[in-house]
Amino acid sequence: MDGVINLFKPIGITSARALDAVRRVTGQRKSGHAGTLDPLADGVLVICLGRGTKLVERLMGLQKVYRAVARLDVTSPSLDAETPLQEVPVVAIPDHAAVLSALGRFRGTVMQAPPAVSALKIGGRPAYRLARAGRPPALMPRPVRIDALELRRYAWPEVEFEVRCGRGMYVRSLVRDIGAVLGAGGCLMGLRRLAVGPFTSAEAWTPERLSAAAPEDYLLPLERAQAMLHGALADGGAA
Repeated sequence: MDGVINLFKPIGITSARALDAVRRVTGQRKSGHAGTLDPLADGVLVICLGRGTKLVERLMGLQKVYRAVARLDVTSPSLDAETPLQEVPVVAIPDHAAVLSALGRFRGTVMQAPPAVSALKIGGRPAYRLARAGRPPALMPRPVRIDALELRRYAWPEVEFEVRCGRGMYVRSLVRDIGAVLGAGGCLMGLRRLAVGPFTSAEAWTPERLSAAAPEDYLLPLERAQAMLHGALADGGAA
């Protein structure tokens, strides 16, 4: 079985577990996913099967679209709700205009330090293991690309926004940095990946739907996936 599946990863499982579920349904052990989603996030997880695994790196370079909900009155060690929330004292609650202005500072190419609780390797070990062992690494800022960042809703202390970005951009870090500009906290409370290039959440298959369907229904053949990838790259949707 060679090709690509547009999977909708549910909240509460890792990307690795979602991939295992696809392997059980398809019987294809040679497989991989194009870009991890945290357990507390849901949405598009592109799964590559068989010869389709050669597309993983190129798929990871496609533009991604996220819808995020965050709180500005708290933070946490992981910068999301996976670890205990910690209150952040805020001297002045930012108004709507201040939030809009803060978001405007993060469009284009910006420097961003990844979260300490992340899968980035430090000396061959994932950063999250060091953080959970009480030795959180200091990760250096690096350039990331943010193509669009739009406010969808703001009612203190909660803010909802949509972001289009390139590879390697952490929404948790973005929330932290927006909060810092506002003199507030910043903790991601909910995240959905709406799209990876041409693969959208509206057309994604849940693991439950996969198990009840035939391969010809959910599997995008390799040739078709390559054509979609080529079209997306031609349209400028690469990191």
